[in-house]
Amino acid sequence: HQQIAIFRVGAEKRVYALSNQDPFSQAFVMSRGIIGDLQGERVVASPIYKQHFSLATGRCLEDKDQKLLVFPSKIENGRVWISPTPQKTYITNTGASQEKMKLVLVGNGLAGMRCLEDLLDMAPDRYDVTVIGEEPWGNYNRIMLSPVLSGDKTIDDIMLHPHAWYSDKGIRFIAGDPAVRIDRPRKQVYTEKGEVVDYDRLILATGSKPFIPPIAGADLKGVISFRDIYDINTMLDYCKTKKNAVVIGGGLLGLEAAYGLKQRGMNVTVLHLMDRVMERQLDSKASQMLRHSIEQKGISIITEANTEALVGVDGHVTQIRLKDGTVLAADLVVFAVGIRPNMALAQSAGLRCNRGVLVNDTMQTFDPSIYAVGECIEHRSQTFGLVEPLWGQAFICAAHLAEHGSLTFKAPTVPTQLKVSGCDVFSAGNFEPKDDFEDIILNDEKRQIYKRIIIQKDKVVGAVLFGDTEDGVWYAQTTPHQRP
Repeated sequence: HQQIAIFRVGAEKRVYALSNQDPFSQAFVMSRGIIGDLQGERVVASPIYKQHFSLATGRCLEDKDQKLLVFPSKIENGRVWISPTPQKTYITNTGASQEKMKLVLVGNGLAGMRCLEDLLDMAPDRYDVTVIGEEPWGNYNRIMLSPVLSGDKTIDDIMLHPHAWYSDKGIRFIAGDPAVRIDRPRKQVYTEKGEVVDYDRLILATGSKPFIPPIAGADLKGVISFRDIYDINTMLDYCKTKKNAVVIGGGLLGLEAAYGLKQRGMNVTVLHLMDRVMERQLDSKASQMLRHSIEQKGISIITEANTEALVGVDGHVTQIRLKDGTVLAADLVVFAVGIRPNMALAQSAGLRCNRGVLVNDTMQTFDPSIYAVGECIEHRSQTFGLVEPLWGQAFICAAHLAEHGSLTFKAPTVPTQLKVSGCDVFSAGNFEPKDDFEDIILNDEKRQIYKRIIIQKDKVVGAVLFGDTEDGVWYAQTTPHQRP
C-alpha cells in the first residue's frame, strides 16, 4: 500500500511526488515535512527525526543508504498526474566490469556544480570526474557576494564546496588554471598551464563575463566589475584607503555594489543611462520610491548619465567625465552594466554559438558528447542571467548523463523578488502592457508601501510591489507564464 506525498515549491509549475513513509520512523508523515534548500539542493525535512531528503532524487542527505521513492509527475490543465511506478534512481552497476567513463566539467560555478551534485546523486559510480576551475577557490555562491561586500557575510560563509569536498568525493580538481582549448577529435581539454585532460563527456559551465563598454580609460587601474571574489577583495582594499566610488549601472547589481561600498564608508555615486533605476524590473512609481530610499542612505544617483571618458593619473583612475560636461571624482569605478555569455572556449572548438553556446532541450551542444549549462548557454533563443532556471538545466543535464531517460528543459518565467540596498521589491509578469489594461493600486506614502496589480481581460498579467512583498509569491502564481 503506497502513500504519496506531493510537494510544490513556490510558484513553480511542477510538483514533486515522493513516498509519504519516513524510512527512519516508518511513520506516514513526509507530507508534513518542511521544504528548504540544503547543500545547494531542494529538500524536504522529515518532521520526526529531521533527516533531509532530496525532492529531485529522494536520497537522504545524512544517510546514503536511505531514500524516499520518487514518482514521475506532471501538471496538465491544472490537474496533477502521478505515475504509480516510482522512477528508477540509484541504478547500481551489475558487476564491476563496467569501465567508468571520464567526465570533465569546465567551470565550477553554481550551474556546473549543481549539475555535478545531481549527477553524483543519480549515478555515483558512473564517471571519473575532473573539474577545471579558473578561480583558485572551490565553488562559492556568487549570488551572496553582495552581503560579503556590505559586511553581513564573510567569504567562508558563502563557500559551497571547499577544496576538501572534491577530494572527499574522489574528484580531481584543477583550480586556478582555466581551460583554454578543446580538441574535439581527440576528446581532450587543455588548460593554460599545460594540463591535458581526456574526456568521454564534457560539460561546459563557463558562465558569463561582465560587459565593459568601449569607453576611453576603461583599462585604467581602479576600474573593475562586480563578479567574483577578486572583485570583492579589490573593493574591500579600496574601502580602507580611498574615498570616492562611482558605480556605472543602476540595475540590481549596480545598486547592490553601491549599497555595499556605502556601508563600508565610501562616498558613492551611481550613473545610470536610462531615466530610472531598475527599469526592467520596476514601474516608474516603484523605481522612484527605490531611488528615494537609496538617496536617503546618502548615495547619489544620476540618471540619463552618458559616460564620455574615465580620466587617470599615472595609470590610475581619478575622474569620470560625462557627455554633458559633468566631472566626478573617482578613486574606484565599478562597471555593472550587464553580462555576456562566456563562450570563447566553445567558439574556438567550433561548437555552434549565437548569443551563447547553443544547446537543445537536453542541454547538449551540436557535439553530442559535449553538454553546456548555465549563463554561457542559449536555449531556444534565450540566455539566462538569473539563478532559478539554472537548477532545471543542471538537473536535466545530470539526468541525461546518468542515462535516466531524456527529460527536457523548459525555461521558467522568474518573478523578481529582491532586497535591493535594504528595500524589498517584487515584480512579476508584464507591467507595461500594450493593449487596454486596468490597474489596482495601493499607495501608502507614510509607510512607503506601493502595490500595483495589472489586469487585462479579467486576468492578472503583472504585479509590482515595493516595501511589503509578503504576498509576492501569490501574485507570481496568478500571472501567466510568458515573458513580456
